[in-house]
Amino acid sequence: MTDTFVPTSTHVATISSAAHVAKRYRSERRFQTYGLISLGITVAFLFFLLLDIVTKGLPAFTEHTMSIPVTVSATSVDAAAPEKGEYATLVKDALKNAFPAVTNRADKKALLGLLSSGASDDLREMVVANPKLIGTDVTLPLLLGADADLYLKGNETGIEKRSGTGALRLTKTGDFYTVSGDIAGINEQSILRLNGGALRVVKINGATLETETLLEPSTADAVPAGKWDQLILSVVESNRRINDKEAVYLETLKDQGVISKNFSWRLFSSGDSREPELAGIKGALVGSLLTLVIALSICVPIGVAAAIYLEEFAAKGRLTNLIEVNINNLAAVPSIIFGLLGLAVFLNFFGMPRSAPLVGGFVLALLVLPTIIIASRAAFRSVPPSIKEAALGVGASHQQAVFHHVLPLAVPGILTGVILGVSRALGETAPLLMIGMIAFIVDVPKGFTDAATVLPVQIFLWSDLPEIGFQSRTAAAIMILMCVLFVLNAIAIFVRKRFERRW
Repeated sequence: MTDTFVPTSTHVATISSAAHVAKRYRSERRFQTYGLISLGITVAFLFFLLLDIVTKGLPAFTEHTMSIPVTVSATSVDAAAPEKGEYATLVKDALKNAFPAVTNRADKKALLGLLSSGASDDLREMVVANPKLIGTDVTLPLLLGADADLYLKGNETGIEKRSGTGALRLTKTGDFYTVSGDIAGINEQSILRLNGGALRVVKINGATLETETLLEPSTADAVPAGKWDQLILSVVESNRRINDKEAVYLETLKDQGVISKNFSWRLFSSGDSREPELAGIKGALVGSLLTLVIALSICVPIGVAAAIYLEEFAAKGRLTNLIEVNINNLAAVPSIIFGLLGLAVFLNFFGMPRSAPLVGGFVLALLVLPTIIIASRAAFRSVPPSIKEAALGVGASHQQAVFHHVLPLAVPGILTGVILGVSRALGETAPLLMIGMIAFIVDVPKGFTDAATVLPVQIFLWSDLPEIGFQSRTAAAIMILMCVLFVLNAIAIFVRKRFERRW
């Protein structure tokens, strides 16, 4: 006879409980998986954002210069007043001398367009510092324009150079040349560089090439194998800021070894400019630091004092509750409202200087004050009540217990609020636009009342400009802003760790 097991209610309950536990564990693992997926997506977005900013911003940290001899003639520069010399003319004459074959007016304009409008500034500074250079030849790096700089960095077009393997023959007809010989591998729109000149292929006509002169060859003789090359630009001329003639000039200068790539100290030592290659962030950086000094000097003492009073001394009542509600509401008010307040009160009513770090500091102080008050009150609450009770028990007054015992222990939490306030203040743009800090400021501010702008506003201005060169300048300014923010936060975190206590 076979025994049959009949489950009792106890066995059924045990099986049901085990299934419930297993289901709960599976749910917990799914929740952890979802959390890891969310974290991974967040990290991926952040990584690609930072990668995009760094990729676009790195070219702005370098610049291309051209080193050619410049004759500082006494007729263009007066030794009695060297700062008033015609240095731009001297630089242009030097570049023309480097290309004697360029005689056409339009071609000269294209050639001189390779230089930056500020290329002569370094020469001026050198001669003013040493007037003995007048009447001599000076070789110094001359700054190239933004379009030429982008071309040399490979941002405008891909460049391919092919060495010529066969011999060619040139036949001049009017202003054009016909090329024959070993033309295998030559494409239309290619640029042939031979005999010191450059010819653009217009049409392939059987065994000959019809070309257009970009740079006049020195002779129309036969060209031996290996004495010419082919320049192929991947982007058509109509889609580039640098045309084929300018590309030939730049490639010729590169072959002569006079073009060099250097670190762009100008980015950190210059103020704003309408020319991308001359624009720098020094003025905006100094303006940001001056504005932060004013903001922190106002909001930190007032915010901490308000937190101490509300948390330790104020009697609980309707008035206190109303103040607390308003502080919490102010922390959520859009930042542009504070800009309107600054415009109405500080500029229109008090008549304070427009676009000054002083006014910007006041506006940002009002903006971050609620954040510091809330964080400071939370820091005071985090201190164990036994600290103050022990101080009161040994005879200290209420004020002594708060300032001598509770406040030092609350400093780490207060600094957390300061970090949050600095981060928000350093990245704000809208309130500063309302008080005129969007103005085009070239000079670096020397005081709190000088006209200035700040890094976020500078980034906003550059991002709205049509020149391609400002795209990398914008990304570079974002990188610098983030570095400044990291440095300030690192200092605050270091100070917080010094005062931090574990209970």
